[in-house]
Amino acid sequence: MSVISKAASPPGPRTRTGGSRALARREAMWGYLFISPFILGLLAFTLIPTVATFVMSFTNFNLSGAGTQFVGVSNYQRLFRDPQVWSSLLVTVRFAAIALPVGLILPFGLAVLLNSESLRAKGLFRTLFYFPYIVPFVAAIFVWGALLNSETGWINQFLRWVGVANPPNWLNSTVWIYPALVILGLWGIGNAMLIFLASLQGVPTELYDAAKIDGAGWWGQMFNVTLPMISPVIFYNLTLSLIGLFQYFTVPLVLNQGTGAPGGATMFYNLYLYKTFFTYQNMAYGATMAWLLFVIILAVTLVLFQTAKYWVYYAAETR
Repeated sequence: MSVISKAASPPGPRTRTGGSRALARREAMWGYLFISPFILGLLAFTLIPTVATFVMSFTNFNLSGAGTQFVGVSNYQRLFRDPQVWSSLLVTVRFAAIALPVGLILPFGLAVLLNSESLRAKGLFRTLFYFPYIVPFVAAIFVWGALLNSETGWINQFLRWVGVANPPNWLNSTVWIYPALVILGLWGIGNAMLIFLASLQGVPTELYDAAKIDGAGWWGQMFNVTLPMISPVIFYNLTLSLIGLFQYFTVPLVLNQGTGAPGGATMFYNLYLYKTFFTYQNMAYGATMAWLLFVIILAVTLVLFQTAKYWVYYAAETR
């Protein structure tokens, strides 16, 4: 009886043999070998510099050759007393209030047009709208700087031709400089447009058919089908756009050589950080400013992720 019981009992868990363990180790070794360039790059260009700037923010390190000393939180105290820090943050927020809605609504509108069934030559239009994105951005800034020139720029010449007696002084007016920067930024909306277009083409057509049966018009389909279904993509573009706006730097540096003209209206926070690092060569204070920017971007991103549960819809998510 005992023999029969033993024979009928289910087999126990299969133990890994020496050969399978060696195969697993070999696979793990090759896996680590293939990802080692990424790990080395992450260490060399992200983690180590991050730790170094944090340590540097508690010193008086600069490039003048003077000895480096530990100064505690003096740099942070100076940071909160520096009026240029808060004015540059205000400049950044003001510009973001204009550029962010335009940078989301216009690419989405273009994607909706390119997704229209009645549009012909969609491939041609997609190429034309995306092509400026691959043009080197610095070269595009110089081109737009010439176009927006108040005296010889083509934009003002066209406005005079249609009857505008005093066209805007785009680049030298504190009133018009932000619209000018927004216009310049529209040069590169092709990438966001393409992402929106891909998300629109991924919305199931059955949902539109059901909405039509329920009597929904174009706007009803837009607000009850399209926007909820592509809300993760909207959230993605919103997050990246906000992070990019807080790091806005290249355009004012190239356009006005980083002077902040006109009247300090283009002295963005990231530009002030760059000048602190490389013009004033105050590396310790620049590192402190970098950590403030990191905390601000982290806080804004966390707020976005906390609010996402109220308006971002994921098809596979149960609530």
